Amino acid sequence: MKRTHLPLNALRVFDAAARHLSFTRAADELAVTPAAVGQQIRALEDVLGVVLFRRTSKGLELTDEAQAGLGALRTGFLHFEEAVQAMQAGQSSHVYTIAAPREFVSAWLAPRLAAFREDNPQARFVIVDGEATDFTEANLDLAVRWTEGPGDFEGAPLGSPERVVLGEGEWIGWPGDAADEEDEAAPVITVSDAGQAIAAAMAGMGRARVPALLVAGMDEAAGEAEPCRRGYWLVAPRPQWRQKKVQALVAALTQD
Repeated sequence: MKRTHLPLNALRVFDAAARHLSFTRAADELAVTPAAVGQQIRALEDVLGVVLFRRTSKGLELTDEAQAGLGALRTGFLHFEEAVQAMQAGQSSHVYTIAAPREFVSAWLAPRLAAFREDNPQARFVIVDGEATDFTEANLDLAVRWTEGPGDFEGAPLGSPERVVLGEGEWIGWPGDAADEEDEAAPVITVSDAGQAIAAAMAGMGRARVPALLVAGMDEAAGEAEPCRRGYWLVAPRPQWRQKKVQALVAALTQD
């Protein structure tokens, strides 16, 4: 059913004028001039086809038509306020839903989330595995992705965009491997993610180019870190990124 266009601003002015029975006091509440209140009331009367106020020796009075609709109008404004509060509830929630590669969670993210909880004990986390998880379907607040930049999202880098070579022998391939274009050697084994590439290299199955951030704390020998196009990025659509709770976590994860 098509909804009737509602002159919401004029109705708000009418509510204020009805409560004060004064255009001047209504104007003070709304931070406008009494003339502007009068214009809105006249415009609303034209739209509705009724008179809302009458002037008497005692001041303004509501007409019967105005009295008839005032209760429902005020109930409607209460519902509007409840709707706005419901839509804003996510900003005050302390639950964070984050999508991240599992190897990144264990190597880098989990300790930092634990530190964030020490300062924010009310925080709760739901960690979803995977870089390509859809924000809408999974109701995500943030995602961590191994990529060249934030793309269409708002984002911040996590660590430096560097890689290292781990292991010896033939190459181990994985979908996020930023292989050199001149390297035409086919991988001896292909795995699904950086974590499996690290495990395969450590098991002696070959060598793998992996994010330097993931092996920074390992004792196993690895080559020198070198810059690469990709890095880990913390990303979210702009509405999520602007939420206060998300901004607080982003600041904690990106501090030096």
